[in-house]
Amino acid sequence: MNGVQRRVRRGFGRGAIGGLVAATTLVAVAACSGGSGGPAAAGSTTSSPATSPAPATTAAPPTPVSCAQQTLGTLDLDGQVGQLLLIGIPATDPVAGFAEISDVGVGGVFLRGRSSAGAAAIGAAVAELQSQSPVPLQVAVDQEGGLVQTLKGPGFDLLPTALEQARQGPDALRASVAAWAGQLRAAGITMDLAPVADTVPAGTEAGNPPIGAFDRQYGSDPAQVASAITAAVGGMQEAGVAATVKHFPGLGRVDVNTDTDPGASDPETNPADPYLEPFAAAVTAGTAAVMVSSATYPQLDPDRLAVFSPAVIGLLRQQLGFSGVVVTDDVGAAVALSDVPVGNRAVDAVAAGVDVVLTIEPTQAAPMAAALAERAGEDQAFAARVTESAGRVLALKERFGLLTC
Repeated sequence: MNGVQRRVRRGFGRGAIGGLVAATTLVAVAACSGGSGGPAAAGSTTSSPATSPAPATTAAPPTPVSCAQQTLGTLDLDGQVGQLLLIGIPATDPVAGFAEISDVGVGGVFLRGRSSAGAAAIGAAVAELQSQSPVPLQVAVDQEGGLVQTLKGPGFDLLPTALEQARQGPDALRASVAAWAGQLRAAGITMDLAPVADTVPAGTEAGNPPIGAFDRQYGSDPAQVASAITAAVGGMQEAGVAATVKHFPGLGRVDVNTDTDPGASDPETNPADPYLEPFAAAVTAGTAAVMVSSATYPQLDPDRLAVFSPAVIGLLRQQLGFSGVVVTDDVGAAVALSDVPVGNRAVDAVAAGVDVVLTIEPTQAAPMAAALAERAGEDQAFAARVTESAGRVLALKERFGLLTC
């Protein structure tokens, strides 16, 4: 906030916010009771009727405590805040990039840009990053296909565009995505910011700069896109890489790219919109994460960008039933957010229901962490939001074998 930077501790040892540790250390208490009555007094000439002992009660088994809950219980406020940050570091030199944010105990890194170093070099760099982090890092890339492919070189196939992928049919697509994701996992990549669930109406592709102009969509029919999304999510996650379906509630009908210009808006999307079908299919398929766009959707929330909108995120949570991790689109360099102070970008997104804030600008990690911690220190409800989101992030890490206890 106002450019003030704060050293953020990774924070083991101070305990989590109010009551969390107690919630994660439940103990089952066995209840025992004796029968009523007792033996007759010595010398008595009469005896009382025999009293059957009360049946012994069986102690309930202890409530299992997940590794995510155990880990959450060790994190102080700063440690929890760190789990909410996904920070961009150069794909060409991840180790040096991570060193620049070493004072901020971030929960994840995004390899930004492009690298042709190959799987062995990337794997060695990621292993070095993991060795420096007390809580395992989520390591994310943009490995969609076509012009959007972060990692190339030996060990990484050259991926076709989403349009070309969709022509394989669902079964073949699932197998292809599983193979590509397996290459990522072998190199230490744990999350792919893909697949794209946006539907672009036929004939409008050239006028849709973020998606259609680059063939990033699986098609122009929501049902067709939903089928491809189901296959892609299934293939990616069976290979052990967390899928991040994007860009909710859809960028297929905007005529402005949020990365390069302000004013991206979709006046058609509404709660009954068929273009939500691919996102619903992703939720049914068990997608690990969903990325929210930085466009506006007047029929859902006329006053806020989607990434700051409780109504938009509520639609994802309540109507579509998504209980996983909600991630922002990049809020660091995107022109759509250029008039919002850096700290506010993180605070407003988390307040709206976002779990993970993505910025490709590493210099923003410290001010974002400071702003989140400051707000949580002043507002118990916001502090509870931070704890809730940190728990989701850790649960996702545990689900994919990244976090073990």
